[in-house]
Amino acid sequence: MIPRRFLLILVIGHWSLVIALGQGQPLSTQNKRAEKLFYTAIDSYQAKNYDKALGELKKAIEQEPSFAEAYILQGDIYADSQRPEKAIDSYIAAIGTNRPFSPELFNILANTQLSVGRYTDARLNYRRFLENDQIPEQKRQQAEKGIRSCDFAIHCVAHPVPFEPINMGDSMNTKYDEYINAITADEEFLYFTRLNPIDEQTIDQNQNGEEDFYFSHRTDSSWSKALNLGPPINTHGNEGALCISPDMKYLFFAACNRPEGYGRCDIYWAHRLGDHWSVPENLGTGVNSPQWDSQPSFSSDGKTLYFASTRAGGKGSSDIWMTELQPDGQWSKPVNLGDSINTRYEEMAPFIHPDDQTLYFSSKGHPGMGKLDLYYARKTWNGEWNRPVNMGFPINTFADEITLVVNAKGSVAYISSDKLGGKGRQDIYKFALYRDARPSLTTYFKGIVYDEVTKARLEARFELIDLQTSKMVAESRSDRITGEFLLVLPTEKNYALNVSKEGYLFFSENFALKRTTLLSKPYIKNIPLKPIKIGEAVVLKNIFFDTDKFVLKDESIAELLKLQELLQKNPNLKIEIRGHTDNIGTEDHNLELSRNRAGAVYNYLIQHGIAGSRLSFAGFGFSQPIDINTTEEGRANNRRTEFKVVGN
Repeated sequence: MIPRRFLLILVIGHWSLVIALGQGQPLSTQNKRAEKLFYTAIDSYQAKNYDKALGELKKAIEQEPSFAEAYILQGDIYADSQRPEKAIDSYIAAIGTNRPFSPELFNILANTQLSVGRYTDARLNYRRFLENDQIPEQKRQQAEKGIRSCDFAIHCVAHPVPFEPINMGDSMNTKYDEYINAITADEEFLYFTRLNPIDEQTIDQNQNGEEDFYFSHRTDSSWSKALNLGPPINTHGNEGALCISPDMKYLFFAACNRPEGYGRCDIYWAHRLGDHWSVPENLGTGVNSPQWDSQPSFSSDGKTLYFASTRAGGKGSSDIWMTELQPDGQWSKPVNLGDSINTRYEEMAPFIHPDDQTLYFSSKGHPGMGKLDLYYARKTWNGEWNRPVNMGFPINTFADEITLVVNAKGSVAYISSDKLGGKGRQDIYKFALYRDARPSLTTYFKGIVYDEVTKARLEARFELIDLQTSKMVAESRSDRITGEFLLVLPTEKNYALNVSKEGYLFFSENFALKRTTLLSKPYIKNIPLKPIKIGEAVVLKNIFFDTDKFVLKDESIAELLKLQELLQKNPNLKIEIRGHTDNIGTEDHNLELSRNRAGAVYNYLIQHGIAGSRLSFAGFGFSQPIDINTTEEGRANNRRTEFKVVGN
């Protein structure tokens, strides 16, 4: 049988472990009555009868006021039952007895003080702990990290960031837990998770209930009463960590312990079909691992999924990873985001903003306030991530801050918190995001795609192309039932937009956003696609020439490639390239300029494999305006290159 004094080493909680009888030392009291009460308290502690254990310890301390082990065990019980301030008082009392104890007690005390924001006291006790020469290296590193956290937190508290949270009100928040998940790019729908108790007792007993997704719709300046998202997304099991793609076409979420799952928690996805969602599918072993995979966030580029995972090969206990949707519908092998983002500690809850450049996430590893803090990091020109920035106090506190969602404009952030009063436990709040933490400006293009002749709604492909690089930066599809689309447009670039569908001429649009410094109004426009037939014409919005010149600029390549692709996919199609100008200058000069510009497009297509028998070109000068010539905007519209179907 193990002697009681050694049994104590095994049963005292994870906070102090071998402190009370380090090196097999006897108890610090010879009072038999106090010793008996102490061992009785251990038995009650093992049985998780904390109140009884505390009562026995109180009596033991009354018998022996300098009973160090009794104070330590009392501190452990308070810590285990989420009463850290009382735990701190107990550990300080143990130290105050001046009885022999392990230096680890200073570390335990410092950790507990850090957990409640007593940073100056915690820093002092970390220092006292580090004065010992026999500390294991891992413990030393953790204590040094604790000191850095204290220094950082003291600075943050002295230099707070703007933070005025507003409760989202009765339309979303209840006496139960609500966790923010997503807000659509047009800010018309907000999605969140609610933890509904199985019965009214479970919420008071802090037991698990059933997690379901809810959504609220903005009407004017207010939000509608939240509704359950319903089947097939919600089930009788738990669903969490929902993400809606910025174009509202995909929904991702995590579910745990499902029979068809590959690990503890897996990521699932569903597709939007009109007003309904498809039956969710597991992303499969290409993404999910035998471990915990959760907290998905899908980029506005239409292909990149970020998520948190405890899988093998990471930097710490949980890391942030990314995978890309391939043209064949499969997912690429997940890639760790690397040392810039991930540490040997926890990283989780990624949120990639619709600008596709700013990542918000939660971490214990970067300089912070003590527990999980919120950070943001920005992507560099080569796809790497800059060093993360702590979002500061009082957004971050000594408690865990885990999830943050930012609207597409970058002006408002949403969090869930149980520290701000509210309707119940975790409530959803919004606040104006201070300028340094804001993402790049974005706007969006929204409308309906339809057949110009029949007016039928169409599913069409959207490709957003960076005019400087001719690379596609985002792709999406309009809804195959409603024809609706929503495409996020990050600023600071100029874009060509191509909307295409088999059997139709493509639609071309240009978005010049490179020098945008103010929030742009969204682009609301319905798109009529023209069936391929003789006589139809399309304006090529992304063919560019210098003033009074007819040499194609490099920014024209993206549009030319799309025109080339259209001709290759439709081998019987014959077109005429048509050039037009405004009315500045003489008629003869503009006629020649327009013909030369049309000829430049003609020559490009010939040089890239399109048979000359399928092509012709003509210039019309300013004889066929489509807008007025009395404004710069009108003249710009009249200066255009288009193609007309002349054979099919």
